Order: sequence, then structure tokens, then C-alpha cells
Amino acid sequence: MYQPVDQGQSPPPDAATRRQGITRAGAAVIATMVLAVGTLLLGTAKAPSASANATTSDFAPTERHAKVARLVSSMFERSHYRQAPVNDPVSSLVLDRYLESLDGTRSYFLASDVAEFEKYRYELDDAITSGKLDPAFAIFNRFQQRNRERMAYAQKLLDSEPDFTVEETFEFDREHAPWAKTPAELDELWRQRVKNDALSLMLTDKTWAETRDVLKKRYERVAKRSEQITADDVFENFMNSFAHVFDPHSSYFSPRNSEEYRIQMSLSYEGIGASLQSVDDYVTIMEILPGGSAQASGELKAQDRIVAVGQGKEGEMVDVVGWRLDDVVDRIRGPNGSFVRLLVQPAKAPPGSQERVVTLPRKKITLEAQAAKKEIRTLKRGDKELKVGVITVPSFYQDYNARAAGDEQYRSTTRDVHKLLDEIKAEGGVDGLVLDLRENGGGHLSEAIGLVNLFVPKGPVVQLRETGGRVEVLESEEGGVAYDGPLTILVDRFSASASEIFAAAMQDYGRGLVIGQETYGKGSVQNLYPLDRYALGQDPGYGQLTVTIGMYYRVTGDSTQNRGVMPDLTLPSAISTEEVGESSREGSLPWNRIRPADFRREGAYASLLPELQRDHDARIAGDANFQYAVKEIAAIESMRSEKSVSLNLAKRKAEREARTQEQLARENARRTSLGEPVLKSATEIGDPPDAILGEAAQITADLSQLEPRFMARNARAAPGN
Repeated sequence: MYQPVDQGQSPPPDAATRRQGITRAGAAVIATMVLAVGTLLLGTAKAPSASANATTSDFAPTERHAKVARLVSSMFERSHYRQAPVNDPVSSLVLDRYLESLDGTRSYFLASDVAEFEKYRYELDDAITSGKLDPAFAIFNRFQQRNRERMAYAQKLLDSEPDFTVEETFEFDREHAPWAKTPAELDELWRQRVKNDALSLMLTDKTWAETRDVLKKRYERVAKRSEQITADDVFENFMNSFAHVFDPHSSYFSPRNSEEYRIQMSLSYEGIGASLQSVDDYVTIMEILPGGSAQASGELKAQDRIVAVGQGKEGEMVDVVGWRLDDVVDRIRGPNGSFVRLLVQPAKAPPGSQERVVTLPRKKITLEAQAAKKEIRTLKRGDKELKVGVITVPSFYQDYNARAAGDEQYRSTTRDVHKLLDEIKAEGGVDGLVLDLRENGGGHLSEAIGLVNLFVPKGPVVQLRETGGRVEVLESEEGGVAYDGPLTILVDRFSASASEIFAAAMQDYGRGLVIGQETYGKGSVQNLYPLDRYALGQDPGYGQLTVTIGMYYRVTGDSTQNRGVMPDLTLPSAISTEEVGESSREGSLPWNRIRPADFRREGAYASLLPELQRDHDARIAGDANFQYAVKEIAAIESMRSEKSVSLNLAKRKAEREARTQEQLARENARRTSLGEPVLKSATEIGDPPDAILGEAAQITADLSQLEPRFMARNARAAPGN
């Protein structure tokens, strides 16, 4: 029987990723290798994962690569949930994925290169199944040639200062741009790219001489980095292009990365608590991990880009654009209790946008730091005061080592939430409860099932369908319900896997009202295969593979895959559903359904939704904090929609100043509405109250008033199917 390693966790980024600090329960096992401060995924040409002596020779596949390719292809055909053959349609997609992994910005290859690669479109499947991988290495060698040419040209451009008074624009979003037809066209693209890099630095009041020095070192680093990759890196990247055709969570890890994972999994790490990825030469924050200093500060967000790193509270800021990811991580990590400063560009903002300095303490991420927490909010309805409890659940955790050692008091999400509910009862109880699962990427599936059991009696929670079609219904245990009052579950786009399983069960049973944003949509489960066990001889060095081997389904039979859990009441969010979530990832498995499980609903909220919506709409119209949040989200979406930037220095300065003044005006409008003193400078702006959580508490209070006997189960229980 297989041992699924996906315990309902959030999906890791595709490539070149490190987690600063201990990964959440089970997350590292699927597709991450833990290094000295987090996890590193496969190396690519843009972010190689291994150090080696610089070389300008072409790469070639080895016999070991051939054997691994044949083994991996057979395992995908036999074990992957899609049950798809490795054939010509797969080959065509592999070529597209491979070119995307090498040159996603379409800034290196010429159209003639891509046209030449067309001869491989329907040959890569045969190359993989036969182990004759020369086409994959030929494509990479051409990329390496173009990369050297581009870096040499970029450095040549620094010989003279650009004219920053010319009215022209740079298209920085080139995901769907056509390939350059001629070297001259590519030169023009790089002239604009280098000019934009320079302009972005000069917006920070650097002189041209200082800017040229920074860029010269930056481009030299990129060139050096591209010469440090190995044949194993090339092979790993190509095999991941193959794996991601089947789905984005299946991955191949080279022997080096597999060994790093095995060695480092037992270590403790000091960091900031963030998942990082190299994106177009910028180290980008992909996820804020529960329990870390990044989460505690609230100053870093997913998709923020790290431009420079400084040591301590006053150390010199060192530009890290173009650095190897692991070199940046080495600068960010450090002794527990020390500080690191990051110069950060806002998420998805155009290049050169206003940067900010974030100072964070380095600390170990402990189970205590990830634990569920509670607060009580007092709200008024007329002359009546209502108490609403808020329990924040950052992840579905479990102290596995303590449990295995026989410690009956081991920590877990279910146990901690039960304890918090008992404390709430002892303090006089509440009129309603909010479970805050925002940014909860998942964790242990058993904890999601256990948490359901605190609110619903014994019954099915989730269904698991294996590759072969067998369906297993996972149920909660027999036991007393810990809380039977009005309940809301607050979610966002980063609520994934185990969070979705819990929210879906509460929604399907009619036990809780789901509010917030459409969730991530990860409904698949992966299995880890150490490939050496399938090889002959000692220490064959085959690496390891994760393959999607199952799907989760709600008790209704619907999958959470791709669609996630749709909220009963929607609240605004700055997270883009087009850029974040399973539906945004190429190759993701489609939504489908199976037969429903045998369950009984606890209630039905449909009749209450119109009045809840009316009360919500009326309240937020006069809520200064909520309106401020809505306007901030609109400003972020406006920046996110930009695909190009001006290369005129004066114009860019004016645009930056206008954005700063607009932000100050929004903050002062909020303060004026609340009778607070206005600010003179945008640098004085701090973090406003959490308006979304505040409104979630208000909705919960409304719910408690609309249906005081909502949980009268016996009177309204009905079959679930």
C-alpha cells in the first residue's frame, strides 16, 4: 500500500525555492529539500542549484540520466493519477514547459532558435522513454550560448550613460510576447532592460557612476552563476518540465538535492519564516510561513521582491538582484536573535516602484509560534453587547515526535483549539465564533478531520480516490462536540488543502458559514518515491520522485481541485485569483466529482444569506477601516495590471511621488473619518486594523441574532444526499 506524503499542505513553488525556517507539517516531504535554512527545489538555468568549476563546454547526458529517465517515465505511466501514456501530445507540452523554464521572459532565445527546436516537438517523449536525452541537452546548450551573449551585451551597454529624458517605455511583462526575430531586435530589448535596471537604481538617488558599478557587478554575478550549473541541473530541470506536464505538484529531485533533504530534515533552522523563489533574477517571497518573524511583523507579503540585504539594524545594504538563491539565503539566515534588513519592492509592482526597508529578527520557528490563538471581541447590537470569539489557526500541525514517544499531552491543532474552546466556555462563553484560516496552507490531514469533529458528531469528512479508482471515506471519531453555537470560517486564496477540507466539510454539513475569498483549490495527494530502491547496485544516485496518486473529494462528491471552496459571503482580498491558486498553474488536474458519501446535514444557511448580505453591505458603507482596505486593494490591482513602465526618469519620479501622495490621502481620509489626527508624510503610515477580520466578527454577530436556535439539529436534520 502506498504511503501518501501530502497531508493536506499547501503546494510549494515550482522551482528554485527555499523556506526560511522549519517548513509546516508535511510540506517539505512532497516537493522540497530542506537546506541550511529552508528548502530548495530543482535548479534551473536561471537559478542553478549546484556549485561547480566554471566551464564553457557543452553539457551532455550520462548513462545514469538515461536510466533515471526511463524509470521516471514508466512510473508516471503506471502510478500517476491521470493514467496517461507518455506520447506525442505529452512531448509537445514538455517542449513548451522546457522552453518556459529556460526563458520565461522570452529574452534570450531567437525566433530562429525556437523554430529549430520544433523538430523535437514530437520526439521528446521517445527521448525520455528511451533515455536518449540529447535533444534536451542540445536545447539547453543553445540557451547557455544565448545567455553568454546577452550578459556580454548587457555589460557593454554600461560603457555609456543612457539618455533618461527620452520618452519610451519598457514592456517588462513578456510572458506572451513574441520571440525576437533578429539579434538586433534582441539587442533593443536588452537596451531597454538595462536602461530600466539603471533607472530603478537612480530612483533611489544613486549617481550614474554608482548605478553602473552596481549593475556591472550584478551582470557579472548572473554570468558567473550560469557557468556554475552541472549536467545534473540540466537533467533535473528537463525532467521537471516533463513531470509538470502531468500536474504542477509532481517533481523529480536530483541525487544532490535528495541527499540535502535527507541530511537536513532533522536540523533546526534560524530564519525569517518565508518561502523564497528566484523569479527573473529577483528573489521573490512566495509564502509567509506560520510562526516566523515575517508573519509576526506583517510587513512582508507574498510576491514581494528582495532587492538588497543588510546585516543587523545598521549594516550596509548589499544589492542581491541576480544572485544565486542560496547565496541570498546565506545572507538572510544567521544566529537566532540577530537581525537582518531587507530592501523590498512591493508585490507585483512595476520595476523601480517605491521600495521599503523591513527589519526582522532571526528566530527559530517553533510549534508554539505556530499554535492556534484566541481573542474575544465585544460588539454592540442596539443596547445589547455580544461577544464573538476569534480563533486563528495558522496551520494544521501535530507534534509527531512527542506523539510517537507516547506523550499523551502532545501538541496539535485539534487539541489546542479544543483547549481554547474550553477556555472560552470557562470565561462565560460567546455568542458566535470565527475560525480564521487565512493564509493557512494546510498540514496534517488527520488534524483537519479532528477539527471537524469538534463541531460535528461522528461522520464522513473527506473522500480519497486513488489512481486505480478505489475510494476511501475518511471519518471523524465518535465524541462530544466542543462547540455548537453560530460559526463562521474565514478563508482567503492562500487557504489550501487541509484548510479547504475543513471549510468544505463545515459548509457541506451546514455547520458553519464560509466567508472571505475563494480558496486555493489543491485537491490532490502526492506520494514520495526514493528511486534508488528501484535500481541495482550500491549508491546508484537516482534521486527521488513525487507523483500525484490521488484526489480529495468533499462528502458531497465534489472535488476541491481547481475550484477550491467558494465562500457563502465574499469579502475583498488583495490576493489575485488569476495569479495565485491551482487554477492559475499550468497542467493542474481538472475539477470533477464522484458519488457522495452517506452523511446528514446539520443545518442550512441559504435562507439567512440575503439578510446577512444586506446587513454587511449597509455596515461596510460607513466603516472607514473597511473602505480603506477596499481602496488599498484597488490601488494594488491597478499596479498589478501594468505591463510596461516609462524609461523617462523625471516621469518615473513623478509617478512614484503621485502613488505616495495617493496612499497618504487614503490613510488621512481613514483617520479623518475616525476622528484621528492626520499624518504629514507617508513614512508615518503604519498597519491599519484588520478590517476583514473585523467584518467577519460582525457577520458572526449578525448570524447569532438571525438564528439563535440555528443548531437545533434534531428539528432540521436532513439526509446529505
